[in-house]
Amino acid sequence: MFVRLAGKLYANAYLLLSLTMLFWAGNIVLGRGVHETIPPIALAWTRWCFASLIVLPFAYSQLKRDWPVIRDNLPILTFLGVLGVGAFNTLSYTGLNYTTALNALVLQSSGPILIVLASLAIFGERISLRQAIGIAISLSGVLFMVARGDVTVLAGLELNRGDLLLIAAIVLWGFYTACLRKRPAIHWLSFTAVTFIIGAAVNTPFFVWEHVSVRQLHFNAQTLGAIAYVSIFPSVLAYICFNRGVELIGANRAGVTLHLVPLFGAILAIVLLGEAPRITHLIGFALILSGVILAARKG
Repeated sequence: MFVRLAGKLYANAYLLLSLTMLFWAGNIVLGRGVHETIPPIALAWTRWCFASLIVLPFAYSQLKRDWPVIRDNLPILTFLGVLGVGAFNTLSYTGLNYTTALNALVLQSSGPILIVLASLAIFGERISLRQAIGIAISLSGVLFMVARGDVTVLAGLELNRGDLLLIAAIVLWGFYTACLRKRPAIHWLSFTAVTFIIGAAVNTPFFVWEHVSVRQLHFNAQTLGAIAYVSIFPSVLAYICFNRGVELIGANRAGVTLHLVPLFGAILAIVLLGEAPRITHLIGFALILSGVILAARKG
């Protein structure tokens, strides 16, 4: 019964991608919330160390079986691990130390567009008119929601170093997503374990530098809880779901679901933080969902 349900879930791209965006929405809220207590590189490094330890027991037999293919394809696996795991998250957490949640949501809404541009630049893949219209509609929903219907809010946004770091992270994520089609033919557990280990390894020298020269990580109930969340939900579960979703429907159609992150973020704020729902939320939700559905349709 459970195996059959898991198999159906693993074959449903949109459910997998929706779960991914829900977990990542929580990651942004948490990353901003703990930026004063947990150093950003330490959060990224411990995230991938613990995520690797979680995955390895399940992936060990597959890693042994896939090792010849892994060894022959180590350059592309290293490239994907550095971009999508190591650099992207470290830059994102560091950026959240210097910018607001509003800026982060607005900047992240450019993710689907950057994925389309990366796919076009590397592989010459174009999108249909319907996909372009869908992306535009969902993007307008994101901007309308985060600005609460006041365009002057968006006009007043100013870029700082945190925003620039977030932009760099989103650009790298665009290339990572576009290049997932080049992943070797290995088991998904092998791919997850290898890229997680690479992400942790590439962050190790930066973590040591931060620990010695900038700030130190002090373990307590709050930090352990935060690390546990980011290691399990936005890492292990979200990356498995996202990589599989891209495998099923392609980078461009999967990328537009990134616009669900601010939608889920707003829902979490309403449910968990007691924020009052507004009419702008409802309008934004409707535009985002309409655009995502339109852009994700095949044909």
